[in-house]
Amino acid sequence: MRQTFVVSYDISCPKRLRRVYRTMRGWGDHIQLSVFRCELNPRELVELRMRLNEVIHNGEDQVLFVDVGPVEGRGNTSIRAIGKVYVPPERRAIVV
Repeated sequence: MRQTFVVSYDISCPKRLRRVYRTMRGWGDHIQLSVFRCELNPRELVELRMRLNEVIHNGEDQVLFVDVGPVEGRGNTSIRAIGKVYVPPERRAIVV
């Protein structure tokens, strides 16, 4: 079952910050500075955490994973905004 996660990071080194951003780009939707919305199954969550752990400095940097629920349920509607409206990304199949 896929879960929706909000992943937020605070990285102290600009070089590592760019590497974390590039890593995260492949796993979710960039919704704000240093914040991504990711739909992950348990295997993907472990793999993402492993890849990020290879990039960050554990004594200086922080990555937070907030589980907001199943993709089909609350995970799709749990992000609320004030000001500019948050629009969840449209999911569609891409045939190559």
